[in-house]
Amino acid sequence: MNKTILLTGVVFGLLAVVFGAFGAHGLEKMVEPEAISTFEIGVRYQMYHALFLLFIGLWTGLKANKKRIVYTLIVLGIALFSFSIYGLALNSIIKFDFRSIAFLTPIGGVFLIFGWFFTGYFILTQKRIN
Repeated sequence: MNKTILLTGVVFGLLAVVFGAFGAHGLEKMVEPEAISTFEIGVRYQMYHALFLLFIGLWTGLKANKKRIVYTLIVLGIALFSFSIYGLALNSIIKFDFRSIAFLTPIGGVFLIFGWFFTGYFILTQKRIN
């Protein structure tokens, strides 16, 4: 499980750097400045949570079943939150209307919140932390 969590964190981190570079250097001629700002929010949250996954993958004080819960919540959160934001920011240059699935963004945010919540809960209720 740790290897999967770490590799997922690395992939999301790598993609955040690539998307961040694209947002900083490739989008200014394609979309409005506020769309770039929106895009950057998705990148920022993706990177924060990629680092969080690396922490979870390296931490030996959390049991595998609890790591799986946090991992699932964070991956779903990144996929729904950040990737829907990317679509919304690029809506003016893509044929698909991402506004029709904009409801996914707050759902993804809730998954991210629950990932953090359960991590805290598991820490508080664990008898011994390594």
